[in-house]
Amino acid sequence: MAQTPDWMTAIDPDATGGPELLVPVRRPVPVPGPAQVLLRVAAAGVNRPDIAQRIGNYPPPPGAPSIPGLEVAGEVVGIGDGVMPEYLGQPMCALLGGGGYAEYAVADIGLCLPVPECLSMAEAAALPETLFTVWSNVFERAYAADGDYLLVHGGTSGIGTMAIALGKLFGVIVIVTAGSDEKCTAALGLGAAHAINYRTADFVAEVKAITGARGVDVVLDMVGGDYLPRNIDCMAEDGRHVSIAIMRGAKAEIPIWKIMQKRLTLTGSTLRSRDLAFKSLVADEISSAVWPHIEAGALRPAMDRSFALADAADAHRRMESGEHVGKIVLTMGA
Repeated sequence: MAQTPDWMTAIDPDATGGPELLVPVRRPVPVPGPAQVLLRVAAAGVNRPDIAQRIGNYPPPPGAPSIPGLEVAGEVVGIGDGVMPEYLGQPMCALLGGGGYAEYAVADIGLCLPVPECLSMAEAAALPETLFTVWSNVFERAYAADGDYLLVHGGTSGIGTMAIALGKLFGVIVIVTAGSDEKCTAALGLGAAHAINYRTADFVAEVKAITGARGVDVVLDMVGGDYLPRNIDCMAEDGRHVSIAIMRGAKAEIPIWKIMQKRLTLTGSTLRSRDLAFKSLVADEISSAVWPHIEAGALRPAMDRSFALADAADAHRRMESGEHVGKIVLTMGA
């Protein structure tokens, strides 16, 4: 195995602002600590929290690298104390607290999963953040089950397309909203049971029509703001609402009587700030419940477009445009 260099190329802006800040710089190659591995990154996923970090609304948690990037895939080229040497040379994908937009990244071994032969490194890098998020929120917090209706806003986003894939795999009936007929068609092609163009139709009325006025069992909401009371109108008795982002605002007026009347549960979470023990438990569940399906080719991420690391600014512009369907990734080249 080739010797690891001391320096690497990374994206690590020293200010907050627009995509133009995402330019390559030189940074020291990180050193793995106990129970950690060093990955030579082949590809890194791009996610909404990366944009929030860039503009100054989502700073890294204590101890996390300032380099953005919450998921990568690559080869293990270094190990810390307590990691078996058999991991060296293995292709792995990993959930990170940060540091993915770089040629090398450190990952906790408990948050690494083996890259199946059926996936490219770019596809593997597109999995961890959305997979951990959807699994922990839809199937753990909201305990979605076979036959449940799930409403997902932003159906063609990375989170939305993963929710479609997991829902289809586990018998959940997925209804999505999207901002154009083309995106609705794309969501249906990925396996959504129903897709609603929120620009031309009232999604509350559409959900009631689809479910025969029963409503949905679970809502996965990345919108927040004035969507929350409308989501409540969409929900069935004993429904569960999970908030994971607040794109339309952090405050909402909640109709308490409807919550009481329907016996609803309103919850939410953030993933990045959770401790290693929690994330490792999620990784273990994914390893046993989901990874065999990935290895069998039954689940793979919806891919939008790949950009070179040096073109990270264009990758962020693509995500901010809202034109993407599925995951955007950065590739490190040869």
